[in-house]
Amino acid sequence: MLVLGFASGLPFVLLIGTLNAWLGELQVSLATIGVLSWIGLAYAFKFLWSPLVDRARLPLLGRLGRRRSWLVLCQGALAVLLWMLAATDPVTAIGSFAAIAVIAAFLSATQDVVIDAWRIEVADEVATVDLMSAIYQLGNRFAALAGGALALVLAARLDWPTVYVGFGFAMLGALAMTLFTPEVVRDGADEAAPLAGHVVPDRRQRAIALGIVAVCWGWAIFMLGDFMVAALVPPPGETAPSAGVFTTSWGPWIIVATVIIPALVSGWTRRQPGAPGTQTAASGAQAAADHCYRALILPLAEIVDRLRWGALLVLALILLYRIADSIWAPFAFPFYLDYMGYSNDEVAFASKLFGVLMTIAGVALGGVMLATLGRMPTLLVGGIVAALSNLLYADLALGGANLDAFARALWLDQLGADPRMVRLMLTISGENIAGGLAGTAFIAYISSITSREYSAVQYALLSSMTFLVGALGRAATGEAIDIYGYANIFLLTAGLGGVAVLLVLLDWWRGTPKPTDAEAPLATDLSAAAAPGR
Repeated sequence: MLVLGFASGLPFVLLIGTLNAWLGELQVSLATIGVLSWIGLAYAFKFLWSPLVDRARLPLLGRLGRRRSWLVLCQGALAVLLWMLAATDPVTAIGSFAAIAVIAAFLSATQDVVIDAWRIEVADEVATVDLMSAIYQLGNRFAALAGGALALVLAARLDWPTVYVGFGFAMLGALAMTLFTPEVVRDGADEAAPLAGHVVPDRRQRAIALGIVAVCWGWAIFMLGDFMVAALVPPPGETAPSAGVFTTSWGPWIIVATVIIPALVSGWTRRQPGAPGTQTAASGAQAAADHCYRALILPLAEIVDRLRWGALLVLALILLYRIADSIWAPFAFPFYLDYMGYSNDEVAFASKLFGVLMTIAGVALGGVMLATLGRMPTLLVGGIVAALSNLLYADLALGGANLDAFARALWLDQLGADPRMVRLMLTISGENIAGGLAGTAFIAYISSITSREYSAVQYALLSSMTFLVGALGRAATGEAIDIYGYANIFLLTAGLGGVAVLLVLLDWWRGTPKPTDAEAPLATDLSAAAAPGR
């Protein structure tokens, strides 16, 4: 589990964070980095193909077992793709570079789906799900340190292609361990599905619901992919389209297509009365359609059925709560290294080593506040401090006058440390403590609206949505930084965080959402608590 956690976290940090340090070092424009950051949407969309991964058996590799075969495919392909990234010049071949990164992100997200399912299936009374999940998170943290701090230190002494080649071999090491993982043999795919046995609507209603959702998501993915191609590889003689114009013109419609319409459709196809398992057993294409309905629509239908119109407020809160952090996360390394002029070693220590400790402190603080103040007060405080932490970066971008004053007030200037490093450490400390607190509160909130009956799929669906708005806005953010500068954008993101605070107040006033059955336990996936990883 430790190795699989590492294998899950390593591609994520290499593709979503560290890759931008490489591009920034090569002076790739922030607008291009912003567009390329859309590869992170693979992690937001992964629940769409999770039913296929759950049921399909791979040819040839299938003899290894249903979970092992998918893991071997993903890990082997990721190793090759990391080597391909190393062999591709992002300055002269940004289109090929982006295509390789997109495929790698898709496979990394698929690997996460398989590992999540495997962890649940192999757990027993000794190796419990909670214990396995905790060790999984530990592996993720090791991957964050290796793919973040270690990668920066190595790149300062070698070069980025060599670093990515080395981590490709690390994925092969994970593949070797995967060959020895136990495999749980089940009779039939539906018996292994989290929602197996739940009734579904009649074929016509089910087909309409799945068709509408498929068209909406297909259109959204096509629009995003088409714009990425046009922005990264414009036709000869033509100017690349504006990410800001695309985001303002089409971004809201993409949210409508991927969130609002599916929510309305799921409300229309609310759970049918009757006991689970009363329907006639289906086979072939009908069984696959039932499986897709249970995985993609039924969990959202239960939420809409329970919360009614309050579901729209809850979904809006989930979409926007972490926006102040997530929307500028891809530009952290270019900001530190290129704009502020810090070295790789300085950023590795401050962000990826010291910053991890500060995130742990924030998570601990969030846990104490949840136990003493309750969920909604902690969620409110987390939203406020997460938004305000962006002001620290604005001050750092403007020279750090307020940070210097704060350091003098705490006598930190008497320690003999480099004032530049003190500013960076204070900024990262404030932001990571705020992020850890907000992430912990946010996990508790999502868990509170997750029904135990649907816990696995509902939590995966809702947590995936947290990537959506931030990822959509990143392309426009890179373009805006080029035009208006970092400081003004940090002020803007702080203001956007205020929108999330307002939504928390509205939902608190509406009443804390409660599942229809016993409240689900706090989710063990703590990755959201440290998601920005800056």
